[in-house]
Amino acid sequence: MHTRKPFHLLLTILLFTTLAPSAFSHCQIPCGIYDDHARVKLMLEHVVTIEKSMKLINELAGKTDAQSLNQQVRWVMNKEEHAEKIIRIMSDYFLTQRVKPDQKRYGKRLEEHHAVMLLAMKAKQTVDAEVAAELREAIQKLEDYYPEHTH
Repeated sequence: MHTRKPFHLLLTILLFTTLAPSAFSHCQIPCGIYDDHARVKLMLEHVVTIEKSMKLINELAGKTDAQSLNQQVRWVMNKEEHAEKIIRIMSDYFLTQRVKPDQKRYGKRLEEHHAVMLLAMKAKQTVDAEVAAELREAIQKLEDYYPEHTH
């Protein structure tokens, strides 16, 4: 009987970690622990990765050797992943928890946050560096809403 407990515990942990939604965007309970500025900075880091991915995809374009094709696929997947992380942070964190109807300029805030999501989606669809630059600018606009905290 005692040998089943570790198995049940392991099974529970395995199920929880595979079925639970991603927790990188913090929780959706009113815990009051938020670092909005850090998330904006994190999204800007994701843009750097998207830019680098686009650059390297373009450099590898036209090469047909196996290694180049392998690397190109990896850079495309990397670009997709980081654009998706921006979309997730925006939807799961900012739009569900930080942008509220009773805030000043709610409509403008909503537009600006949605613009980031749209540009991240567009970054998945292209290797145009201008799209990445527009995404960077859209995220930077949000910095005014989320200044760095001094503790």
